[in-house]
Amino acid sequence: MTEKVRCLIIGSGPAGYTAAIYASRANLAPVMYVGMQPGGQLTTTNEVENFPGYPEGITGPELMVDLQKQAERFGTDVRFGMVTATDLSAAPYKVTIDGEKQIEAETIIISTGATAKYLGLPDETKYAGSGVSACATCDGFFYRKRKVAVVGGGDTACEEASYLSGLADKVFLIVRKPFLRASKIMQERVLKNPKIEVLFEYETVGLTGDKVVQGADLVKRRGQSDEEQLHIEIDGFFLAIGHKPNSDVFKPWIETDEIGYIKTVPGTPRTNVAGVFAAGDVADPHYRQAITAAGSGCQAALEAERYLSEKGL
Repeated sequence: MTEKVRCLIIGSGPAGYTAAIYASRANLAPVMYVGMQPGGQLTTTNEVENFPGYPEGITGPELMVDLQKQAERFGTDVRFGMVTATDLSAAPYKVTIDGEKQIEAETIIISTGATAKYLGLPDETKYAGSGVSACATCDGFFYRKRKVAVVGGGDTACEEASYLSGLADKVFLIVRKPFLRASKIMQERVLKNPKIEVLFEYETVGLTGDKVVQGADLVKRRGQSDEEQLHIEIDGFFLAIGHKPNSDVFKPWIETDEIGYIKTVPGTPRTNVAGVFAAGDVADPHYRQAITAAGSGCQAALEAERYLSEKGL
C-alpha cells in the first residue's frame, strides 16, 4: 500500500532537522527518513564549537540529538530507512524506501549530504575524531600552535592548508603528484607561505600515535627505484581530496553539476523539479558548515510551505 505525505524530508543532519522543525511548525506533517548515517557527518565530530547557542561547545552526536528532539517535539515523524529509488517525473512524487515501501509526496526536501573522500587507510578509521578530520574549518581550532598535515593538491587542499597556517605552527601539504592542481593564485599563496611545506610525490601509508595521531608515515615515488620513506611528526591529519554528494538516486530527474552537487536556483533551495528542494551539503560545494546547512534547511521548508499553499495542498 502506498503512503501519501505532504512533505517528505530525505536525510537528516543540520539541514534535514532544521527543515523538519520549520515544516512541522507550519503544519506540513513532515515525514523524515534519516538515511544511512542518522544525524549526518557531525555524528563523527567530537567537538563542535562554532554552532551558535553553545558557548561551551557540544559534541556532534549531542547536537544532532538536540535537533532531532526539537523536530519531534513539533510533530516530525522521524523514521529509519534509505531511499533506494525515485520517480520525480510528475507530482505527487514517488519514492521507494529500502526497496519495499512506496511513498507519494507532494513536496520533497533533499538533505542527503556529501561524503568526504578518504585514502582508504585502516588508520583513518582508527584515529577518526582523534586527529583525523575532513574539515579544517570545523576542527582546525583544536590544532593551534601544533603541527598538522593536509592531503591533496587542488584548490580545496590549498585553501585548507592556508587556513590552518593561521592557526598551526607548521603545515605539511602532502601531494601525490609532482605539481599542484590548484589555481595559480592558490598555488602562489601556498608556495610563498613560510608555515607551509609542500611534500611533492608523497603518499601517506600509515598514521602513528598512542590513541591520537602523533605522526604519519609517507613514501615518495612509491614503487619506483628511487622510492624514499619519510616519517613526519604531526598532531592532526586533514583530508582534502574532495567530497561525493549523495545525489545518485535523484540524478535521473534532478540536475547536478559534474561532481554530483544538486543545482539550485541561485539564492534559493529550488531545484529544476517544482516542489523538490535541496538543502545542506548535497547542494553546497563551497561552505559545508553545520550553520549554513541549517540555514538552507530553513529556506527549503519555507519554500515547501509556499509551494503547497499555492497549490492548495
